[in-house]
Amino acid sequence: MNATSAPRFEIDGLSVSVVVYRPDLAQLASTLASLTAASAALRERRTGVPIELFLVDNGGLPDMSTQEATLRANEIGYTIIAGHGNVGYGRGHNLAIERSTSRYHLILNPDIDLSHDALNQALDFLDMHAEAGLLTPWIGDENERQQFLCRRYPTLLDLFVRGFLPTRLRAIFTRRLARYEMRDQINARDTVWDPPIVSGCFMLFRTTVLKQLAGFDARYFLYFEDYDLSLRAHDVTRVVYVPAVRVLHHGGGAARKGSAHIKMFVASACKFFNRFGWKWL
Repeated sequence: MNATSAPRFEIDGLSVSVVVYRPDLAQLASTLASLTAASAALRERRTGVPIELFLVDNGGLPDMSTQEATLRANEIGYTIIAGHGNVGYGRGHNLAIERSTSRYHLILNPDIDLSHDALNQALDFLDMHAEAGLLTPWIGDENERQQFLCRRYPTLLDLFVRGFLPTRLRAIFTRRLARYEMRDQINARDTVWDPPIVSGCFMLFRTTVLKQLAGFDARYFLYFEDYDLSLRAHDVTRVVYVPAVRVLHHGGGAARKGSAHIKMFVASACKFFNRFGWKWL
């Protein structure tokens, strides 16, 4: 492990893990800038709350000295975890999770921009609802249109239609996809308890819950590790969608990333269905 600073372990506060592999520096810088702004807003309400960022380098991390200086200036602890190679998304986060001793831990994608009050809204909600152990936010795209990333349990047909069919053909399955994406419940206003599956791009856990679950299942290299973790989370806590917490997501689907990602998607889907049960139609 190469670390730019020793972690400040305190049994309180917030830790954040971001896993990167050959990241887009401009997008990563945007994510970290939004995290810094949201952290500053959090500290205005919670003076002295410790915030620790673990940046997990699975390979290709560019020079981060400018971003590091900004984080340090805003009193955000900053640790780079590196030297382990490309171990996959879930295993990368697990390297940070095992180091965390915070009250809350945020699993964050490097293509997410947080709203200014996202952390305040999220921690306020969790402080008021002890039964909630995993929080997922309202997620918008680059044009601030809602992405419906809460899920019911998928069938193979749902995954194929949503991930691989062109838009004109996907329209035939509009009602089916709407059910899979929980559009009958998920909106910009209402808190929804216990959505079966939530997105790994932003998962805010009570750290005790996350450690009880032993983090992500390392058998998934990429894709479906968040489906797996979501379903297991229901065994030990309640999961909640809170639209007052708002983020923007700049990511894309596996099919748009090329054949290597399609192969990883299929391999992880098989692992997921072998564990939790196959549903075809």
